[in-house]
Amino acid sequence: MGLILHNTLTRRREKFVPNNPERVTMYVCGPTVYNFSHIGNARPPVVFDVLARLLRRKYELLYVRNVTDVDDKINAAAESEGIGINELSGRYLKAYHEDMSLLGVLPPDIEPKVTEHIPEIILFIEGLLKSSFAYVAEGHVLFSVESFKFYGELSGRDQKELIAGARVEVAPYKKNPADFVLWKPSHKADIGWDSPWGYGRPGWHIECSAMVETHLGHTIDIHGGGLDLVFPHHENEVAQSTCAHGGEVYCSYWVHNGLVNIESEKMSKSLGNVLLVRDLLSLAPGEAVRLGLLTAHYRQPLDWSSTVLKESHQKLDRMYGALREAGIQGERIKAPNSSPPTSVIEALEDDLNTPKALAELFNLTRKINRETDIKKRGKLAEELRAGGWLLGLLQGDPNSWFVEARSSDALAESEIRCLVEERESARKNGNFGEADRIRDELIKNGIAIEDSLEGPRWRRLR
Repeated sequence: MGLILHNTLTRRREKFVPNNPERVTMYVCGPTVYNFSHIGNARPPVVFDVLARLLRRKYELLYVRNVTDVDDKINAAAESEGIGINELSGRYLKAYHEDMSLLGVLPPDIEPKVTEHIPEIILFIEGLLKSSFAYVAEGHVLFSVESFKFYGELSGRDQKELIAGARVEVAPYKKNPADFVLWKPSHKADIGWDSPWGYGRPGWHIECSAMVETHLGHTIDIHGGGLDLVFPHHENEVAQSTCAHGGEVYCSYWVHNGLVNIESEKMSKSLGNVLLVRDLLSLAPGEAVRLGLLTAHYRQPLDWSSTVLKESHQKLDRMYGALREAGIQGERIKAPNSSPPTSVIEALEDDLNTPKALAELFNLTRKINRETDIKKRGKLAEELRAGGWLLGLLQGDPNSWFVEARSSDALAESEIRCLVEERESARKNGNFGEADRIRDELIKNGIAIEDSLEGPRWRRLR
């Protein structure tokens, strides 16, 4: 079948045909680093990590995910703390990398920062001015929306309606209310750079166009991001990049993930329901959070509820349990040599249908548990692990999955092993009352004992 992706631009599913099969290019809008990442911020990197893993099976992929390290929110946060933007953005970029690593998100090939591309941004703007797609007004450089007749095609809105109702800053220096800023002036005391139009800083949209051009060229295969970026951010990217490159196609496939709601409500500070990734990671392993993010199709809204982590734990317990029973040991560091199950590949090639791919992994888990032949069970377990790798799951040590502490107040592994040995000794001596007491104490502390032919095993309960 080959990879099928829903293209936001055409509003239909399309077979993926790269511009150059020897070099597939993908750009994803990354974090604006002024605070810790919430669960909504985590969905795009997880979704496009799966897509990157899938693409790398067939192609040489160049994956770029940018970092916005200067904007009004960053400036305000830095000012309120009395520190520079580099210190603030550096702190939260480090936290972002830590969180994404725990979610199993592989790093992109290139991670450009806005502050490192100011010369390229200025050069890009100069080209738009020279071609009369932009103009200078009161220290600002603005893109003229009316100069691009296809403005509105990506978001599917009529240009006249966009101009009349767009959520844009109404300013007297604009020729048209919908014209958007490419460069804005800064006070000397604020962050900024010298430019042909005075001391200032870039607008939001221009940064991505300049970094795409710098690292990937004029036309890219895939541009990804959250649904909330379609307008105005990606619409403006299309306009300025197409005009800057003489009408060349900017992006062949636009892929957008749905947003995350909390208990069926929009996540917002005003509602007090913002869930930070690192708070969730204090409650559960990153793999459980990641699985939760993959349970809904990426294009659909994801409703994050109080039951998501518990259900994700249970699903991973079943799969890791099957791997453990099949004799799989140790953590997998590199991509598997064995091929993933065809059913999992087909599910992901069907517009990243992760719910279906997960269902196929659960089916394989059931097969492993029913299989009595040791060699066949081991082969099925390797297939399960290879399929899990495409989803960024099941690469840890199965034994460790069941014994690692999940909270700071959990019993230490050494304490648990002592209690298990004491219980086993009591059982062998016929002191079953003491053995039951120790078992109950372990259960009270979230530890379950499993008696097997090889001896007692224990695991942490969720």
